[in-house]
Amino acid sequence: MKYPHARLLVFSKAPEPGQVKTRLIPLLGAEAATRFYRHMLDDTLQKAAASELSPVELWCMPSVGHAFFRRCRERYPLALRKQADGDLGLRMSLAFRDTLQEAAHAVLIGADCPALHAGDLDSAFAQLASGTDIVLGPAMDGGYYLIGMRHHHPDLFDDIAWGTPQVLETTLQRCRALGLSWFCLPQRADLDTPEDYRELFAGNGSRQPAGPGSAI
Repeated sequence: MKYPHARLLVFSKAPEPGQVKTRLIPLLGAEAATRFYRHMLDDTLQKAAASELSPVELWCMPSVGHAFFRRCRERYPLALRKQADGDLGLRMSLAFRDTLQEAAHAVLIGADCPALHAGDLDSAFAQLASGTDIVLGPAMDGGYYLIGMRHHHPDLFDDIAWGTPQVLETTLQRCRALGLSWFCLPQRADLDTPEDYRELFAGNGSRQPAGPGSAI
């Protein structure tokens, strides 16, 4: 393992219809959107495990007791952790706070970026190990698909308008104000909306579903 004293945190919700990938439901239907979310999370965990870069933790919402999360633990070498209550910023902030009490540095990702690959993770860990304070993976929608840090900086998560095109720039402004060094990975596309989904299938030559409720 290349970075044994670091941690890779994967944020996930329990894959229940109507609770995940809600913006894809008008295109796919609730059941198919949930199956697609499961597929993306499984793909993310496969990449994380195969990279053998650091210990992996799956941060679960609302609890670690969901059968899907238990199956993930059986299939992959990872630990299950429960996300705190609160908005996304608070949940990420507290995950970093708790993790960095034990780990030298940490990288946090979700399961929404199919283009993420092991090279991105390796670059993020390498930058943190070399002393860079913050690593960000810019998303094409103005947010970020990855964030890493060596020390807990709660100001980077407080009072952020999550889900808006200003997330990345606001975070960089906070880094400047705090005097933190940062490194940005290549810009990549998240997959959140029907337009994102159509572009993914158009880009890889796969057939799109015929309409709402179609199987993946």
